Amino acid sequence: MRNSAVLAVRRGVSGALSCAVLAATPALASAAAPVPGEAARVPFAARYQAELHGGIVRAANASAKGGEGTGTANDGVAIGYVDVDDNPDTYNSSRAELRVPEGARVAWARLYWGGNLRVGEQKPPKDNGRVLVAEPGGRYKAVLADTLVGHRTAEGADAFQASADVTELVRWATPGQWTVAQVNVAMGRSAVGGWGGWTLVAAYEKADEPLRRLSVWDGFETVGPRSGELRVTLDRHRYPKGTEGRLGVIAYDGDRGTSGDYLEVRTSRRKITPIGDSANSVNDVLNSSITEFGKAGSTRFPNAGNTLGYDSDVFDLRGALHRGADRVHVRLGSREDTVWLGALFLQADVRR
Repeated sequence: MRNSAVLAVRRGVSGALSCAVLAATPALASAAAPVPGEAARVPFAARYQAELHGGIVRAANASAKGGEGTGTANDGVAIGYVDVDDNPDTYNSSRAELRVPEGARVAWARLYWGGNLRVGEQKPPKDNGRVLVAEPGGRYKAVLADTLVGHRTAEGADAFQASADVTELVRWATPGQWTVAQVNVAMGRSAVGGWGGWTLVAAYEKADEPLRRLSVWDGFETVGPRSGELRVTLDRHRYPKGTEGRLGVIAYDGDRGTSGDYLEVRTSRRKITPIGDSANSVNDVLNSSITEFGKAGSTRFPNAGNTLGYDSDVFDLRGALHRGADRVHVRLGSREDTVWLGALFLQADVRR
């Protein structure tokens, strides 16, 4: 059933989305973006919610990499740029495949990007709200943030996240790998390390797939020993026994090997399930990885297993939902690390 009880949630807009073809000139490649409003804390709120036959897919990759001899964590190591394109006017770029099922229609899509502005160098915050995006087989287009940008200097870091609606760009694109360039992250060395990356999230409709509830929440929140944890009720609907679902998380500066990161899902007053998998342990769930159900997921280039402070993971919720649920409430925190959270997305079957 197409367009079945669909609700797209739109929040206050302070910028604009621009898709202008990039000419291969240094002046345009380094042009400063118009500055959307910024806030050190952006509370998590619903960005998109729908009930339809379809699902959520995502593509993601890192924009920063470690130098030779880098260990598991990014603290104190030399950070460089990932740069996979042949354009001399971009200083970072990476690719990943967005796997929209054949015959599906893209209902909604949003691009999230962010990182650390302070490592050995200091990037200008005025460029946080602009990236370059190339659809499969296409040329770069400038995409500007269309909502409040999270930007906070704390714990020796200068972290940000921006996002923009890219529904029309994704809806008419051919299948394949997307390239995102010029994510405003710094390179060099510092005690807290450097990180950066991007995630493209898309909701789609397809008549022969199960009826599902889809929910995307975003913001810019800090969790850690001093900051407390994030608590978000993504969905308050009832689900029958045997429900299948998945939960996506976008986060920044989760160090691999630093224990104490946890993700829990409460599905009733008494039922709490720790979430993790073979690639993300329940005691180090934010461990610099891009995975889906514990595996690499879609094709990306480069495909580093350790993304040095950038997490974009999708977890299987069947264990949490197999007895049914009357809510999907998420708790995410860290007992040792300071981590910035950017987005959560949920897909759960209403009926098969």
